[in-house]
Amino acid sequence: MTALRNVSAGRALLLGVAASAAMTGLIWLLGGRLQGIELLPDQGASWYYWKLPHPTLWTRLSAWLGYAAHQIAFWWLIYYAQTRVRRYTSGLHPVNVVALAVNTGFIALHTLQTHLFYDGLAQDVSIFSSQGSVVLLLVVVLLMENRRRGLFAGKPVPLGRAVVDFACRYHGYLFSWAAVYTFWYHPAEATSGHLIGFFYMFLLLLQGSLFLTRAHTNRWWTFTLEAMVAVHGTLVAVMTSGPDGAWPMFLFGFLGVFVITQMHGLGLSAAVRWVLAACYAGAALLVYGVRGHLVGAVTESVRIPVIEYLLVGVLALLLWLGLRAAAIFRRPSPQPPSRPLSPPLSGGPSEAPSEIPSEIPSEIPSEVRSGAPRGGQRAR
Repeated sequence: MTALRNVSAGRALLLGVAASAAMTGLIWLLGGRLQGIELLPDQGASWYYWKLPHPTLWTRLSAWLGYAAHQIAFWWLIYYAQTRVRRYTSGLHPVNVVALAVNTGFIALHTLQTHLFYDGLAQDVSIFSSQGSVVLLLVVVLLMENRRRGLFAGKPVPLGRAVVDFACRYHGYLFSWAAVYTFWYHPAEATSGHLIGFFYMFLLLLQGSLFLTRAHTNRWWTFTLEAMVAVHGTLVAVMTSGPDGAWPMFLFGFLGVFVITQMHGLGLSAAVRWVLAACYAGAALLVYGVRGHLVGAVTESVRIPVIEYLLVGVLALLLWLGLRAAAIFRRPSPQPPSRPLSPPLSGGPSEAPSEIPSEIPSEIPSEVRSGAPRGGQRAR
């Protein structure tokens, strides 16, 4: 533990990437043991193929209990870091070491669970929930980074400081859910698509484990995590639909987000950014031209960016509405003003008011509040 605490966050990041590759390789090596499992025929885009035809109580419980334990442990570590540590460092905090160990242990547990029971969470939830969790993660990153790199060609949009601050403060809980949920959604299969996805999830878990370190905010590292979705989405599309499938939509869609937004946060000169934008346009025209669908260079390649930017606006609006509602509920209700006591009639005895206020104002002298005579004189 002490030796790991002395490791710099940058070195821990490099070691973590190597460990992620090694764990992915382990899943690949063990994959042959799962080839004898019989699965139902593929039933279309909304069907997840890798789940048992006849699940049992134990196959379901093994996945859900493992996921729940992993999720709660990771959330508790984030909460502990935010409430007890609360400072960035160039090295590792003890909680970072614990987080790395926890995630490594649950990766091993899920691999074992797959070989004993096979099923992941996919048996009970839609495939779109897994895909949507990663899309939501990417959209929140765009929202969080709006102040630093802007949303369109380096220009920020007015999303509201309170909205962005809320996303920055609590994004760790959402990101850990997206990574942990997606990891437990799939069994530890060794297909090419699974292996690429697992490696990506391991890198996201690594990023989450390095909270409150300088590596966690390294802009080239965080950009790499964003950009990997283009690699993953494109390769999976090629593997599932072949070279004539819809892979250009994923490649040029996610690269479009890079050209419009992401490259403007890397400190690149204007000339380099213009060259990258020109290369992107030229590659899109070439690929769609070869496919005989030049119109697709515009109609298909803009789908993913349009969806992501619309979701940024929707998410910002929802967060703003939630913060406004919370502020209204937290605001104390105004107290009605206390009614002052009626003054006594001159020359006559003091009469009590017809309505006694619930609270006597503090500025009334104590002699009046107690009914005692003032100035030591006897009441007449």
